[in-house]
Amino acid sequence: MRLRYLALATDYDGTLAWNGQVSRETRESLKRLRESGRKPILVTGRELGDLAQVFPDLDLFDRVIAENGAILYRPGTRERKSLGEPPLPELVEELRARGVPVAVGETIIATVEPHETTVFQTIKDLGLEHQVIFNKGGVMILPPTVNKGTGLAVALDELGLSRHNTVGIGDAENDHAFLATCECAVAVADALPVLKQRADYVTEAGEGAGVLEIIDKLVGNDLKELEPMITRQDIPLGTTEDGTEVRIKPYGPSLLVAGPSGSGKSTTTMGILERLGERGYQFCLIDPEGDYGGLQGAITLGTIEHAPTPDEVLQVLQRPSECVVVNLTGLALQDRPAFFASLLPRLQELRAHLGRPHWIIVDEAHHLLPAVRDAAPQLVPQELYSLMMITIEPQHIAPAALEPVDLVIAVGQQPSETIGSFAEATGLTPPEIPQEEVPPGEVWVWPARSGRAALRVRAIEPRTEHLRHRRKYAEGDLGEERSFYFRGPEDKLNLRAQNLMLFMQLAEGLDDETWMHHLRRGDYSEWFRNNIKDAELADEAAKIEQDADVSPAESRKRIAAAIQDRYTAPA
Repeated sequence: MRLRYLALATDYDGTLAWNGQVSRETRESLKRLRESGRKPILVTGRELGDLAQVFPDLDLFDRVIAENGAILYRPGTRERKSLGEPPLPELVEELRARGVPVAVGETIIATVEPHETTVFQTIKDLGLEHQVIFNKGGVMILPPTVNKGTGLAVALDELGLSRHNTVGIGDAENDHAFLATCECAVAVADALPVLKQRADYVTEAGEGAGVLEIIDKLVGNDLKELEPMITRQDIPLGTTEDGTEVRIKPYGPSLLVAGPSGSGKSTTTMGILERLGERGYQFCLIDPEGDYGGLQGAITLGTIEHAPTPDEVLQVLQRPSECVVVNLTGLALQDRPAFFASLLPRLQELRAHLGRPHWIIVDEAHHLLPAVRDAAPQLVPQELYSLMMITIEPQHIAPAALEPVDLVIAVGQQPSETIGSFAEATGLTPPEIPQEEVPPGEVWVWPARSGRAALRVRAIEPRTEHLRHRRKYAEGDLGEERSFYFRGPEDKLNLRAQNLMLFMQLAEGLDDETWMHHLRRGDYSEWFRNNIKDAELADEAAKIEQDADVSPAESRKRIAAAIQDRYTAPA
């Protein structure tokens, strides 16, 4: 059974406990939560010593965050770790001198209302940067970088879990920070109104029973009934003509990005990846042709000289904050599907254990998951979710891989043909799409299994440049199958250009007959479009190829200039 939520982070007073006490039923529910394979984490403003006196069963939790994020406690080993600086003696002395009653912890200084005015003035007078956090009449003074959210982040990191696999539940002002951190934010029924407004879900029960209610839902069905309510984390894709925002659910749906070569699939994919990374979702991108090397925010494994191993990929993915690009150019073309076949089950095992990588992205999906592959039905797991496939040929992808696709993003000037190809392969009825020119930057989006119509969407452009238009195509080795070969009209030559710089060098010393033979056949624009994947460069080369009066020297000069404009001084 796949689990989305692997941790529950709960506040103590007013949430887990009522009047400082935790009921027997709630304690039993925490045990059931652990038996389900999930990790309970306690996040409280109380000092650790005080907490242990009122609630000695701290070993029900995998981690305890005390003093509002300042102390990490490991119940299994009884180790504690300070996450903040100790209180400044001069601040404590000055507060007491001004008549403020304070309790001093390892990092926190605590008092009560209405002394907050004096607290603020004292901090200002001393020239400090401390923050003041409220908790239903309590007033807490902490260093500027410490709160329940920062403490929870440390605990999750120690447990190897992501915040996107965590449910948080609380009731008061100081719970805002850690609830915002969690994928699903829950407020108990008697929480402060402002916290309930910002929560994804409000429990029906209060007075300490809200945690019991949410644990029942977690153990019962992994909060599936709450999925429609959880929209804070949705990934923006773009906007329709009337300004309606189109978003992608960050968990569950599978996507297909499809269109002809050079149509902008990589740009669309990069935009989605960029926003997944910004929100902290972990992805593993399988990159057969090295198109995503140097992707910001991700570690690239594999080079043209060295093929990665599944063990290397899994080792990096053990860290929740790391995304991976798996470059397969070091493998022969025919060996790449087998590598993917060996990696995918291990990614699924990691998901079953840790709930991530949150997304698996497969470029050139028609090659790695081909419809003609005998083992394709066995290769594709039955519960393959949060999968994004990029392809030029949807009909050539294994039907078992197309089965979980919920959303088709058609890129390029033939959206009806692209979506029609997917519909034919899956037995679905394609939507009606007008036969009209698609402006640059726009795509057609079809929620394939919802019965809704397709939408024309202006996709959000990625802010970072796709580095494949630099080092790889300018100076790298594209591999034998994607290189350009100067052969001439009678195939007397076999000069291989493995990148654009070598292409220009060979062209400069080439005889006119060979050069013009390829020019008149349109070979240069075809290579730029299909293998370099640069539609603008291909269009410019095509204009030169179609100029009947152009000379060999002039055509060389113009094509070289077009390349240099885009690829000079590769980054």
